[in-house]
Amino acid sequence: MALGGGTFTLQNKVLPGSYINFISAARASSTLSERGVAAFPILLDWGVEREIFTVKAKDLERHSLRMFGYPYDHEKLKGIRDLFRNSHTAYLYRLNSGTKAANTFATALYGGIRGNSLKTVITVNLDDPEKFDVTTLLDATVVDTQTVATMDELTANEYVEWKRDAELAETAGTPFTGGSNGAEPTGEVYQQFLDTIESHQFNALGCPARDPMIKSLFVAFTKRMRDKVGAKFQTVVYRSPADYEGVISVENQVLEEGVPEQSLVYWVTGAAAGCAVNQSNTNKRYDGEYMVDVPFTQQALEDALRAGKFVFHKVGDEIRVLEDINSLTTYTDEKNSDFSSNQTIRVLDQIANDIAVLFNNKYLGKIPNNESGRVSFWNDVVSHHKELETLQAIENFNADDVLVSQGEGKKAVVVSDRVTVVNSMSQLYMTVTVY
Repeated sequence: MALGGGTFTLQNKVLPGSYINFISAARASSTLSERGVAAFPILLDWGVEREIFTVKAKDLERHSLRMFGYPYDHEKLKGIRDLFRNSHTAYLYRLNSGTKAANTFATALYGGIRGNSLKTVITVNLDDPEKFDVTTLLDATVVDTQTVATMDELTANEYVEWKRDAELAETAGTPFTGGSNGAEPTGEVYQQFLDTIESHQFNALGCPARDPMIKSLFVAFTKRMRDKVGAKFQTVVYRSPADYEGVISVENQVLEEGVPEQSLVYWVTGAAAGCAVNQSNTNKRYDGEYMVDVPFTQQALEDALRAGKFVFHKVGDEIRVLEDINSLTTYTDEKNSDFSSNQTIRVLDQIANDIAVLFNNKYLGKIPNNESGRVSFWNDVVSHHKELETLQAIENFNADDVLVSQGEGKKAVVVSDRVTVVNSMSQLYMTVTVY
């Protein structure tokens, strides 16, 4: 068996080997929670409709045919592959609800045009002429084979539902027909997705729409969740000047014919979700599959940054992120220009999410609000921040800057905290004196 391997940020693996990453469970301790979780509504030709389903990167290649109706390397899965370039988990939601394809013997398990690629082949079993071999194919791929004497003996599979009133008869191949993807999703459908995803925890939310009304739904949802509910994530949209630190506005369009111009939202959502708390996506190479339009002059790039646009530009033969920024452009005493940096927001969101999980799971309703209990909470907050400092996500941390005291009510705890966020280098100013 091979040794464990991969990337690591915390020393938390079980197998011997070399790692670089967080563990994933939200636990009642002062350790950091994992990043790399994305949420994305999507149009599909096959699959579960109008409900959240979880996809792990490690399972995507192996189970893509069952989940999406296409093999992993199919052109139709280009956006999903881009999403998983940098994320490890995605909460996906199929927006469209289509008509199921069918034939004499079965009905497709899901609606959508991909069901039209199914076929039923029935032959007499060579060993027992009283029985039939019933084979389900998706294109030329055999996805299920059963040997039975009657339709009632057939068991459900992951692609079709059998018609119990049909009669088995030899057929070289009976195709499925009538499958359709249904109508384009309305704003109401997108709102249903947002209502459903609200109870999940993730690092980045993608909006695949161009419709200004739908984009505004996502922006409003993000503001409410971050400011009112306390759920800290960033939302990636296409060309939406939201002027808000929780929204990343992708400026570049995709040039390929027949591909939605906003398709870079997939990659950026994955990159925003998966970027470690001590790293930045600035100058990150676009390693996705789309053809990116990079028409900008130097002046246009400067203007884009001032306008809070997330921009890709060409560096040699590569496409790279110009700077890892969000759409915030209006600065105040409470939110200065530092808040336009996504690296800063990641650190602050990490603190907010981790301390909330820590308090809710370890202290809420369990630990007395007395001096001893507050000291314990203080120790956990300080340990958490020291972990961030070790990772160089914050610097110059002083434990004395964390104050935990009783609030106005007997149940209330008040925390005063101060951190200095570290950002990656992005500008070099150098003076060379020649003698």
